Amino acid sequence: MWSVVDTGCPTDPTGRLCPRRWPVLPGGRIQGPWTFMRVRWARRVPRTAVTPVRFDRCERAHRAAGPAEEPPAGPGRGTTGQQAVQGACEITGEESPVPHWLFGDQLGPHFLDPARGGPHRDAPLLMIESRSVFRRRRFHRAKAHLVLSAMRHRAAELGSRVRYVKADTYREGLREAVGDARVTVRHPTSHAALALVRDLPSVQVLPARGFLVTHDEFRSWADGRGTKSLRQEDFYRWVRQTHDVLMEGDRPAGGRWNLDHDNRQPPPRGATSLGVPAPYRPRESDIDAEVRADLDRWERDGDVAFVGEDAPRAFPATRREALAALTRFLEHRLATFGAHEDAVLSQDSTMSHSLLSAPLNLGLLDPGECVERAEARWRSGEAPLNSVEGFVRQIAGWREYVWHVYWYFEEQYRASNVLRHHGALPGWFSDLSPGADGAHCLSSTLDQVRSTGWTHHIPRLMILGSFALQRGWEPGAVTDWFHRSFVDGYDWVMVPNVVGMSQYADGGRMTTKPYTSGGAYIDRMSDFCGSCRYRPTVRVGEEACPFTAGYWNLLHRHRERFERNARMAQAVRGLDRLSDLDALLEQERERRD
Repeated sequence: MWSVVDTGCPTDPTGRLCPRRWPVLPGGRIQGPWTFMRVRWARRVPRTAVTPVRFDRCERAHRAAGPAEEPPAGPGRGTTGQQAVQGACEITGEESPVPHWLFGDQLGPHFLDPARGGPHRDAPLLMIESRSVFRRRRFHRAKAHLVLSAMRHRAAELGSRVRYVKADTYREGLREAVGDARVTVRHPTSHAALALVRDLPSVQVLPARGFLVTHDEFRSWADGRGTKSLRQEDFYRWVRQTHDVLMEGDRPAGGRWNLDHDNRQPPPRGATSLGVPAPYRPRESDIDAEVRADLDRWERDGDVAFVGEDAPRAFPATRREALAALTRFLEHRLATFGAHEDAVLSQDSTMSHSLLSAPLNLGLLDPGECVERAEARWRSGEAPLNSVEGFVRQIAGWREYVWHVYWYFEEQYRASNVLRHHGALPGWFSDLSPGADGAHCLSSTLDQVRSTGWTHHIPRLMILGSFALQRGWEPGAVTDWFHRSFVDGYDWVMVPNVVGMSQYADGGRMTTKPYTSGGAYIDRMSDFCGSCRYRPTVRVGEEACPFTAGYWNLLHRHRERFERNARMAQAVRGLDRLSDLDALLEQERERRD
């Protein structure tokens, strides 16, 4: 059974709407609410149709009213959030607040909220800018700029509360800042970072933030699947049910869980753009100028090297900018997002996409507020269900699923390579410098990545990833390339997305089939093929589409495995109908060599 703590909110005397009225699990563990919520988001609380209540409004009222009288603890009653989590100083038994370390992707206010398992509200903060991070990989210049800009902007916002250390390594920075003193840190977002903080005896790891589902909740769900494979669709439905997202009673809104059928329309015939308002673009500050000067100096000194182009920062680096980007998407772009979310236009790279993955992955936005506000647009009649469901699926479905698969499958998952692909990435691909004789879709996509460090999910999956899979490139190298080349790329993002989905290197632990296609799919879902030197229907010869020929070559190379896959068997049988198969295979051997 769940009980509910009622602290009495000055803005809502009933306590029904106040984010301080938290469900309490057996044993007194608090299940905190999301930043934006209706009463029905507090699980097991009866659903009512009410207006969303801003958490900060309630917090200001609570502070103005003074401390509320706390109910006594007792069986089935638990304790309040203030009693249960007073922050790191009480967790560790220290008399004064313990310093708290913020990683560069933990930049939103929800990472510091003591009521949600964060540090004490008076805890001094530490941020470390580690130069060695940028030496490990040739990151995209836009990615390096965004991360450093976001960190330095956050430090400026925090003022005297934070000590910002520039050091060669995290260990050196920590030693310079606090010596051997104890510090706390939120659960990091990579296996390497978690191993680092666990190896430091003075560091206490607090629970992860920035996601809707906890590690324990996912493990319970996954372990309960028994021998069944883990599928994103099953997880997504479970999240919507347990968090009451886009639900009408016990049924999904509109009667269907999945509206992909409505969201797979090709681009409008003859259109060069969707004609929607442009996405939010930030205005650079003096901090950006400082970051650019530092990156220029590091490159001149030969200390680090980057790929991609330097350009004005295109993604949010502050909480204020991130909220502005979210609002612009919801008010001007969400309504047109769904129908063409899988389509690609060569002259409209952003179409109606949100471009929120970068601020989400920096921790500037909480996924709960994104989902809640999108659902509110549908319930108010300002956005169609297919668009809202498509956006909610990206955040509450795929983003959550990828995060948890990364941890559930553990560190060794990144080494998966069941197809035994060991090809090296060619220099032109690694350097984002396609030749003039390449397929139009591939060269255009690489041009976009070189100039912005971003492209939406279909070019990533069905052009870049599909090409790598068909050529048999080593999955670990492909994963590293995506990690360093995209502004929203992090280890937890790219390992499952590339190893599991894009390269099918795990043999189906994450998806039911390889995501690859011939040129016909690209022709149907984009406008690339009309001006390409290759023809999507041609398999052999000078006009042979690299994706069409590559697709059949891949099926032939792994025929024995794929013909046992129910979703691939029919395609594999198509090999028997190709009169030019031998010529195609010889052609692809020469291309690969």
